[in-house]
Amino acid sequence: MGAAGSNHFSHPEHPLELKNYKKPYTCDGCKEPGFGSRYRCEACDFNLHKDCMFPVETTTHDFFGNATFKFLPRSPNPKCKEKHCRNHRRTYCDACGKAVKGFVYHCAASDLDLHPCCCNLETKMDIHGEEFWLQDKVSRRCNWCRKKKLQGRGSGVQGWAYASSNEDYYFHVGCVPEMMLDAWQNEGGSRSDNDDDKSVAAVSKIKVQLQRNSKGNRGRGNKYWKMLKSILKIIVCVLLGDPTITLACVVAESLLSK
Repeated sequence: MGAAGSNHFSHPEHPLELKNYKKPYTCDGCKEPGFGSRYRCEACDFNLHKDCMFPVETTTHDFFGNATFKFLPRSPNPKCKEKHCRNHRRTYCDACGKAVKGFVYHCAASDLDLHPCCCNLETKMDIHGEEFWLQDKVSRRCNWCRKKKLQGRGSGVQGWAYASSNEDYYFHVGCVPEMMLDAWQNEGGSRSDNDDDKSVAAVSKIKVQLQRNSKGNRGRGNKYWKMLKSILKIIVCVLLGDPTITLACVVAESLLSK
């Protein structure tokens, strides 16, 4: 449905080219945040994640058995403009729990929805010899938000989380991009116009917050933080749609040194 340097069905006016900027953006396809590289039209300030630039017509996911997801350019249940309307409901991603505002993979038979980037999360990872599993049923509190249940998300949507086999590390997949954006905007964005300075400030805030939230892990030293760095690097790069692993991974790699 598109290629680098070619037009995309969602932006036929100009070709989109792969660009790499060290700053956040909002994807004009799925309307979700992104970092680093993106397919972009400079003239129109139009950006797409790689997964939104090259969607597939149909796909499946291990969590949903025989369910077939069809790519749609917009939510199958758009929000009704009428106040107090009960005949329309908003669509939420079954992975991160956030509202669907644009591109989505939808299974009509099972009433399931996935953001394009969420659809590509690995179900199993091996990081420094430790196994991590993507869970479709949240069983404990997230290391970032310190909540078991997703906050401010769709009713009935549990969301997914990554858990280590030793149960030391646990993150809602929807908390990771929020963590990165919050750190960037509230710390780095207010102090400097330099992207590298913003990255350093963002890293500092993330590490301090995680240390505060993970009280029982403070004495574990570099082994804990090295593992945590790798988890964030992998999840962030997928969720924020950075195919060349640029800023997201630079930020995650810096967790040990800041």
